[in-house]
Amino acid sequence: MTDMDIAAPLAAALAAKGYESLTPVQSAVLAPETQGRDLLVSAQTGSGKTVAFGIAMAQELLEGADRLLFADVPMALIIAPTRELALQVARELDWLYAETGAIIATCVGGMDYRTEKRSLDRGAHIVVGTPGRLRDHIERKSLDLSGLRVAVLDEADEMLDLGFREDLEFILQAAPDTRRTLMFSATVPKAIAELAKDFQNDALRLQTAGEAKQHVDIEYRALNVSARDREHAIFNLLRFYEARTAIVFCKTRVNVNHLLARMGNRGFQVVALSGELSQQERTHALQSLRDGRAKVCIATDVAARGIDLPGLDLVIHADLPSNSETLLHRSGRTGRAGSKGVSALIVPPAEFRKAQRLLQGAKVVAEWAKAPSADEVRAKDDMRILEHPALLAPAGDDAAMAQTLLDNFGPEQAAAAFIRLWREGRSAPEELHDAVAGAAPAPRERAEFGESVWYTLSVGRSGRAEARWLLPKICDAGGITKNEIGAIRVQEDVTYVQIGKSVAGKFGGGMDIESGVTMLRMEGEPSLDRPERSPAAPRAPRAAAPRPLRDDDAPRKEYAPRSAREDAAPCPVRADKPAYVPKAPRVVEDDAAPRKVWTPDDATAPAEAPHRPAPRREDAAPRPYAKREDAAPRKPYAKREDSAARPYVKREDGPAKPYAKRADAGAKPYAPREDGAKKPYVKRDDAAKPYAPREDADRKPRAKQGEKPAPKSAGFKSHGGGEGKPGKAAGFKSHASEGKTFGKPAFGKAKPAAAPKDAKDTSKRFVPPRKPKA
Repeated sequence: MTDMDIAAPLAAALAAKGYESLTPVQSAVLAPETQGRDLLVSAQTGSGKTVAFGIAMAQELLEGADRLLFADVPMALIIAPTRELALQVARELDWLYAETGAIIATCVGGMDYRTEKRSLDRGAHIVVGTPGRLRDHIERKSLDLSGLRVAVLDEADEMLDLGFREDLEFILQAAPDTRRTLMFSATVPKAIAELAKDFQNDALRLQTAGEAKQHVDIEYRALNVSARDREHAIFNLLRFYEARTAIVFCKTRVNVNHLLARMGNRGFQVVALSGELSQQERTHALQSLRDGRAKVCIATDVAARGIDLPGLDLVIHADLPSNSETLLHRSGRTGRAGSKGVSALIVPPAEFRKAQRLLQGAKVVAEWAKAPSADEVRAKDDMRILEHPALLAPAGDDAAMAQTLLDNFGPEQAAAAFIRLWREGRSAPEELHDAVAGAAPAPRERAEFGESVWYTLSVGRSGRAEARWLLPKICDAGGITKNEIGAIRVQEDVTYVQIGKSVAGKFGGGMDIESGVTMLRMEGEPSLDRPERSPAAPRAPRAAAPRPLRDDDAPRKEYAPRSAREDAAPCPVRADKPAYVPKAPRVVEDDAAPRKVWTPDDATAPAEAPHRPAPRREDAAPRPYAKREDAAPRKPYAKREDSAARPYVKREDGPAKPYAKRADAGAKPYAPREDGAKKPYVKRDDAAKPYAPREDADRKPRAKQGEKPAPKSAGFKSHGGGEGKPGKAAGFKSHASEGKTFGKPAFGKAKPAAAPKDAKDTSKRFVPPRKPKA
């Protein structure tokens, strides 16, 4: 397959972008043997891997067509390790698949989840995201991979380093097994090869020619600077190269923030990029670099993968990376797509060996040199002024104003003003200390001190004297520097100091350098050799006869304790105590007699004899309980024959008879006794008389049943009522007078119809029935 066999919409997009030919990795993925197979591709950073897998998966997406139809589920999935790389891949695929009508959705951490979900619900052909956010969408059922045709793992080695293996397995398990899996990585270590076996089926390994020689378009420079000139060397590097865009890599976020503040104070247009920033802040920082509003980016290794910035010509390693792979990925931000770039390593003396190991592991050769000095930066500025495009362009419409400036201020003044305006806003170069380039810092060898005079100090180790404590005191006392002081030898009680002969006159014959510390001049040199010790007399060997060995042929006696031997003599313990004689075993009497157990509280216990347990009997097995012979026999319990339960009846004339059920078991109905004093209640035939008040009461008679009750008074004195006067309504709708309701009907409703005559009268009070008279 040739380059012209690319799908027509993609070929048009490449031509519009200015592609004249494909890169080696892009041509490799279009080879005939790669069609439909899983690929494991390794290529250096900046070789066009994004466009490579974009054109490689076009066959599965387009299937010979020029336009894509609506897709309810994604057909392609690209997984990237970082947010910035995922968004960059989405931008690249956007212009590459613009003619096909492909809809591309992104799922990255730090962005609004609901916005991403709506994009997926509307339908997307290609989804680009980071492992963590993609797994969230799958678990929440907002991302369906059942129709996935192609899966791409970009920068697979970085995803393993960041610990995304479990997430990758979860994502790919949700996709069908018939998918095509493409893995792209700058390096293919053993872990990536094992990952390919798990995720791919019979993958084809593609290795581009550029991988054998890393970054041929990048110039590596190792700058050996002193530890205190590390930041100054970074400032001079930025001023020396004046790159359109530069990136400075630091190891930690703290170093990023510190360097950001220092460079901002010096007038650099700088932004930061680290993990502590939100996704919106990181996106704004990268956009500032693309728009030209910022020229320097200070970043941690989070930006080392896949970031493609226009005009990025300089990469500075302020802190050396941890391994060679990180060095390659950092440096790969420059020298992309055939452009040239510089990767500079700031190497203090303490990290010289580490820098050599990193370069050797990355298989690159660096040029060791000094950091640009202030004079070199100024010379570079002068050359840029002379080559400034404004000086080479014709005067044009500004000729009259230029002549006016020359007439008013003169050529020298106008030229000086132009130089000052050009340098305005640029940081002044820094003066650096000399450092040896390309060589390890050798230990300082002390040269011969020359002619000198020795002095004695009246303090030594017993007075807690130390060389670092005495050196500044001697310098202050004589007004000399430490270079004019030779050896300082601290002894037990005194200290010897070597002073240059040229400045020895400042001390004279002696002086007090501090209260209680006197410095006296010596004649000659002190004897600092330790006295030799006399050899110690050899120690005489101990006269110890060797222990005779037992004849092996003689039979050995069996071991027996001393008390069991016939010839055993009592073993004396102390002279004032008798020898130990074992006591006879205690004779146990009749077992029937009770035994008395000795306790310390027993007054009868012997005070001088310790308690000893009784010897164990031969028949040690426990005996069963046996009853004493003299005990009276006890009758066994026998159940009585008439043991049936009987009801309790208290009778005085003998035991109660057992209960027996009557033959006529049916219960008789209750009938009142004829001689009973109380008769059953019988309702009277004549109705109860109505209640009539007594003659001496002024209560009104109760209305008969069926008659309409008289209107009630409100019960309040202020409403009237009583003494035959009609009562006022209390203002409540429930109070009526003369059959009318007071007030207007509620909500304008009409008066309810009167109840029928046969309806039950609910206005009467409840009257309990009268009790019959006795």
